[in-house]
Amino acid sequence: MITAVKGAEILRSSGIGGIPLIVSFVIITVLLDLVLGSASAKWAVMAPVFVPMFMLLGYSPELTQAGYRIGDSVANIITPLMSYFPLVVAFAQRYDKKAGIGTVMATMMPYSITFFILWTLLLIVWYLLGLPLGPGAGIYYQPAVAP
Repeated sequence: MITAVKGAEILRSSGIGGIPLIVSFVIITVLLDLVLGSASAKWAVMAPVFVPMFMLLGYSPELTQAGYRIGDSVANIITPLMSYFPLVVAFAQRYDKKAGIGTVMATMMPYSITFFILWTLLLIVWYLLGLPLGPGAGIYYQPAVAP
């Protein structure tokens, strides 16, 4: 919680917000995905810090989750730590006996980069249009008012 509060203070004082903040969060998720393969473990590490931090900055938990899902999904196929990566390599070797980790990663890199760009642009457009992220889930955090 202390990290979330201090992080929110630093981000607020730096003036980073909106689109640069969300894109930065997606990039952090991609980078963390390269060293931590499990999506649930990664979310367990990131959520307690980033969800309250973004809420303190006025962004909904749903927006944080959307950014996380984009960052997590685009790097899964290029990280050797993904639990199914050995299976993907084995399937690739059925068609090319010399295929290995590098072959699969190099083959999938253009897809990963394209998905990163397109899905991040989609999130930016969604953000700019102010569309809801789900039923009753807006982009901005609205704290509950006590009766």
